[in-house]
Amino acid sequence: MPEASKQSAAVANIPLIRAPGLRVPKSVELLPNIHPLPDDITAYFAYPFSLEPHILTVESSRQSTLAAHSTRRVAYLHARDEDKLRRMRDALRRIAPGFEPHSGPLNLVQQLEAMDSAHTDPSDKSPSRPM
Repeated sequence: MPEASKQSAAVANIPLIRAPGLRVPKSVELLPNIHPLPDDITAYFAYPFSLEPHILTVESSRQSTLAAHSTRRVAYLHARDEDKLRRMRDALRRIAPGFEPHSGPLNLVQQLEAMDSAHTDPSDKSPSRPM
């Protein structure tokens, strides 16, 4: 049995664990000089966390550009709406001359009198001839 004793001698130095949960971890050694942070940690900051002037100028120019684009867009939309209303009024005037949708009911007598007074020449003082 010399072979069996050789095998058991090799296995005798290997630690055998039946369940990994039974192992006890090594204890953690704490250093004796742990340095806690002080109450004021501003001395530890190497960089001042503030906005630089070049960032502020870029941001202000960006804001002004956005405001200009917004006003230009509002003006364009307003002009487009006005043009749409003007085209609609022109189309209605082609169908019914003198028609204003917001002026209320038509008063044709006043409009005809205004047209007659515009066509008569005030310098012509000749009396009209009776028929």
